[in-house]
Amino acid sequence: MRKIVVFLILLTSASQAFCQNENQFQVKFNHIALSVQDVDKAADFYHNVLNLNEITNRTKMEGIRWFSLGEGKELHLISIVKEPVTINKAVHFALSTSNFETFLKNVQTMKITYSDWPGEVNKVTLRADGIKQIYIQDVDGYWIEINSVEQ
Repeated sequence: MRKIVVFLILLTSASQAFCQNENQFQVKFNHIALSVQDVDKAADFYHNVLNLNEITNRTKMEGIRWFSLGEGKELHLISIVKEPVTINKAVHFALSTSNFETFLKNVQTMKITYSDWPGEVNKVTLRADGIKQIYIQDVDGYWIEINSVEQ
């Protein structure tokens, strides 16, 4: 009898573990795609201002350019969709740099307007945890947070 009870406990545990694994899955961030008006102007911004490297557009479609965000993550710029996009600051993506002050000087040299989270121009946000952040907009008005989070 004792062997049967142990067997049933093991069988129940194994089936629960199997069912849990079967129903669980993991997703990971792959890319962000932005609808842009002029793909070449947008590509110029992401390459020259953010220093992103252009990578092969595997769709091979005209009007689309891809950039590496590092660690296998990508930015896709798409100019083939002509529907209007409504943008506000809460819709943004964030990039980190370990050399925030150098990046900030570069933005200032290029005369790119930046602001803190509340929107004060040429002001840096200092979060409660000590992280610095600024917000800039690309040529299509998309908001980009640049912060000093160590990578």
